[in-house]
Amino acid sequence: MKLLEGKTAVITGAARGIGKAIALRFAAEGANIAFTDLAYDENVQRLEKELTAFGVKAKGYASNASNYLDTNEVIKMIVEDFGRIDALVNNAGITRDTLLMRMTEEQWDLVINVNLKSVFNFTKAVQTIMLKQKSGSIINMSSVVGVSGNAGQSNYAASKAGIIGFSKSVAKELGSRNIRCNAIAPGFIITEMTGALPEEVRKGWTDKIPLKRGGTPEDVANVSLFLASDLSSYVSGQVINVCGGMNT
Repeated sequence: MKLLEGKTAVITGAARGIGKAIALRFAAEGANIAFTDLAYDENVQRLEKELTAFGVKAKGYASNASNYLDTNEVIKMIVEDFGRIDALVNNAGITRDTLLMRMTEEQWDLVINVNLKSVFNFTKAVQTIMLKQKSGSIINMSSVVGVSGNAGQSNYAASKAGIIGFSKSVAKELGSRNIRCNAIAPGFIITEMTGALPEEVRKGWTDKIPLKRGGTPEDVANVSLFLASDLSSYVSGQVINVCGGMNT
């Protein structure tokens, strides 16, 4: 039997990168997938086809994860379409990197809203369903930057550190109802975003990593699978660094 057979997972920001890798990994293990992105575009349509090829049900939804009312509406639609939600992966996120002295209020607010408020929005919308089921796994995508900080990323680091505190609090609130909540802190992961960095910047990052390589979206997806499955049934309130030893 596959690890997520018969389960339904909701994944935000899943049209590309880490979110897409998680969706594909979950589908390969038998999960039905409801995923969101800011717009219902060709990337979403392409992923729907890739996911259904695994023989599972899959549907993409346009959703502004930072908008509270919009989030509640999309969760209602997902429950109508899928009937239940067993795992939530809060993956939606952006960067607006600059030094604090140059950072605008708009850059601060945008990153906090997309990265942190979205986690509040989706977790709050999903908890009612999971409370009725008396089961569920919530996985929040933080970052090693949220653990250790990074110059030029005070807005991003604050949002990702907030996710860690939020995850630990939710784990304590919902644990008695068999609902687990954990955070993943990826390190330097090779995606479209990091691929756009100059070669010397990427080399500077990998030189600091004990495993001497950047991670892949699949590395993060594998840890997400562990946390979504019953293999981690006694794991809650934790932050798992997926960083090749960088945060050691």
